[in-house]
Amino acid sequence: MKEIAEAIVKVTEKVKGIEKNSTVGTGGSSYKGVNDKDVKTIMREAMAENGLSMLPTGIDAKTTITRWEETSTYGTKQKQSVFTEVTTKYLLLHTSGESIELAGYGQGVDSQDKGAGKATTYACKYTLLYTFLVPTGQIDDADSVHSDEYDKEKSITPPTNNDLDL
Repeated sequence: MKEIAEAIVKVTEKVKGIEKNSTVGTGGSSYKGVNDKDVKTIMREAMAENGLSMLPTGIDAKTTITRWEETSTYGTKQKQSVFTEVTTKYLLLHTSGESIELAGYGQGVDSQDKGAGKATTYACKYTLLYTFLVPTGQIDDADSVHSDEYDKEKSITPPTNNDLDL
């Protein structure tokens, strides 16, 4: 296990972070995310440089389909939502012949048949990010702003015993 462990550490050292460069959703419920393509491209390069590869070895899926009718000015239509939840297993392989099993989890929702693909994509992406402890987006560092830069007028004074209703 020594060689695979060293390779994992080297990948962790190489991949310092991946920026959240895509917007998921629209309007007030949108958020910044990391593309699956970016994760796989960056991780594949670092893994290959260090003799690592990952193979999917198992998927346990649970699918729930919810159907309802929706009425609009155009009439009544049948609608559905397909929710897929997966637990996955991967084999992390090293060129030395050493390997370890990794586990993943993902969820996906779609109105047709793409929920399973979304769930397995999510599981793989986060298995890679968590295995190699890859931060996403800007890293919040408490030391990036010196305490002298905060507005002292807005500081909070702790209450005294006289201020407390006991």
